Amino acid sequence: MKKTTLLLFFISLSCFVDAQSFIGYLSDNYSGVHGLISNPANIADSRLKLDINLAGASGFAANDYYGINIFDSFKDTYSFNTDPKKTPTNDNNGLGNIDVLGPSVMFSLSEKSSIAVFTRGRFFFNANELNGNSIESLDDEDVADFNINEGNFDFLANAWAEVGITYARVIWDDRQNFLKGGASIKYLKGMGSIYGVGNNVTINYDEDGTDLGGGQTTGSISSTGFINYGRFDEFDNDNYEYEVPDNASGFAFDVGFVYEWRPDYYDYRSGGAFKNERALNKYKLKLGLSITDIGSINYKDGIKEGYNITNTGVSEDEFDNADDIGDFLNNFYTQTDAGVGYDVDLPTALHFNADYNFNGKFYLNLNTDFSVMKKSRKTANRVANNVSLTPRYESKWFGFYLPLTVVEGSGFRIGAGLRAGPLYLGSGSIISAFASDNNRQADVYAGLKIPFFHKDSKDKDGDGILDKYDDCPSKPGPVENNGCPWGDKDKDDVLDNEDKCPDEKGPAENNGCPWTDTDGDGIPDKDDVCVNTPGDAENNGCPKKVIEKVQKDLNEYAKVILFDYGTPVINQESYEVLNDIVKILKEYPNARFMIEGHTDSTSSSGWNQRLSENRANSVLKFLVDNGVNPSRLTAKGYGETKPIAPNDTKEGRALNRRVEINLIKSN
Repeated sequence: MKKTTLLLFFISLSCFVDAQSFIGYLSDNYSGVHGLISNPANIADSRLKLDINLAGASGFAANDYYGINIFDSFKDTYSFNTDPKKTPTNDNNGLGNIDVLGPSVMFSLSEKSSIAVFTRGRFFFNANELNGNSIESLDDEDVADFNINEGNFDFLANAWAEVGITYARVIWDDRQNFLKGGASIKYLKGMGSIYGVGNNVTINYDEDGTDLGGGQTTGSISSTGFINYGRFDEFDNDNYEYEVPDNASGFAFDVGFVYEWRPDYYDYRSGGAFKNERALNKYKLKLGLSITDIGSINYKDGIKEGYNITNTGVSEDEFDNADDIGDFLNNFYTQTDAGVGYDVDLPTALHFNADYNFNGKFYLNLNTDFSVMKKSRKTANRVANNVSLTPRYESKWFGFYLPLTVVEGSGFRIGAGLRAGPLYLGSGSIISAFASDNNRQADVYAGLKIPFFHKDSKDKDGDGILDKYDDCPSKPGPVENNGCPWGDKDKDDVLDNEDKCPDEKGPAENNGCPWTDTDGDGIPDKDDVCVNTPGDAENNGCPKKVIEKVQKDLNEYAKVILFDYGTPVINQESYEVLNDIVKILKEYPNARFMIEGHTDSTSSSGWNQRLSENRANSVLKFLVDNGVNPSRLTAKGYGETKPIAPNDTKEGRALNRRVEINLIKSN
């Protein structure tokens, strides 16, 4: 009978707790259409251009009351009644779900937008503030009589199908910062629901409390409190043939945003422009925020009733012989409320997701799911608040993840999952379930799909420019030349991109341009002392008579450069001569000169060498200080090594103490 079904269902509710569907898999960048489950923005800029889900399901079971050792449970001697560890409290809570993603498809409309159409079947059940000690009393076979002090409690089960459409697009893209958003709208078809709310409920059962006469007895039930009880209109049918409610429907929507930080955006530059390579994950850090399942289902023909269940000595036979729970409640208790139609809220939840990309293959994902439905809302489904940290490896055809999750009311669990081509399967708790001798949770998901990935772009020549944008895909070349190597049109060994005169040969030191030769004597101006007068190479581009005159004038002036005795200090009487030398040097701005210092042999050779060097440098300094380019001058001391007269006479020694300024001839 339905009342028995309801009782078993009511008790079983405390054994389930739910968290997110498809744990681990939804963090995968190749999850395709599944990405819209947690955040509709995920399908924009997807790694898949088309994704067809054939069928997939995710189911969860966990509790804070009943725990088993999975390995021991396979033994023949294991008793599921006495061997499990039970943790009854006055406030055992539970909820759970089954999530079936039916035939669904996601496809890219363009580089910036995608769309998805999906079908989904879902079943949620919640139970709050159940007294685990009451369950313990019911489960004790050695005790015939029992007392249940349930107090306040509520439970809800709801099944529905949904058909939805999702649209997502890129909102902002400045290459380093990338933002996309998406929304889903869903039509909901209620498939059935039941709920109950109890206030100050107590139930006492006496196995022999009712005297049937003739020495026969049966149990009696005494109770206090209030119950509100609702169910879809087909629930009370006695033929057990399930029928979909006619007037149960609604709408819901999801909305979400995803931000990506792309500090290495320059790596995706090709052909001088930035390209959105959709086959690649370009982010270093991805952040997602979404809210899902905003909506409700209206069971227009649903039945809702309220009862004061305060009564004593109700016969157990009356309970057993009642047609259904409603018939029993109406016959023995006072109805306080009656009506038709009620709403069931969907499990509205807020999701935050952070994904860190280590190297394009290895990632670390942080995800939180937070229920925004108040517990005071008795006809509302809820997800369990949870936080999960998931390291994962992913590539186009294979992914593996290891979710570590903390679930409200269920504790810590470790799972594993994988994606291999069209197959995806996993569990959010399989590792912890087998590692624990008091496992109170289990979940699993699996499915098949047909993925169509965006093609990987090739870079055959390894120049950082993808082949489809590379004008020379077989030869490496820079972005500025569209992937082609630079040429050398004038064959001067200076590449055209650095050659200021690409049509004329020229040396690299002149940026590929030929040197200027103003007087046309074949000697570049940079080496030509007489820029405007043709000359010979051996005379630094000057006519021979010009060179002879310059050298003669310099020699005459140099003879009268005087120094203080025994020092490199120039005598002020020589300043006028030196200024005349400056004028001569400036007349030939391209000429280079050697300043030579010489001494007699009256002192030691070391002293003479140092003195000659210092005097030559003193002259060089004077010339530079008065505007001669220092790059044109060289100073050198020869000491006593180059006399021009004998050192054994006073006159000879005077001639040997000299400074010479000589034109440096080019080779």
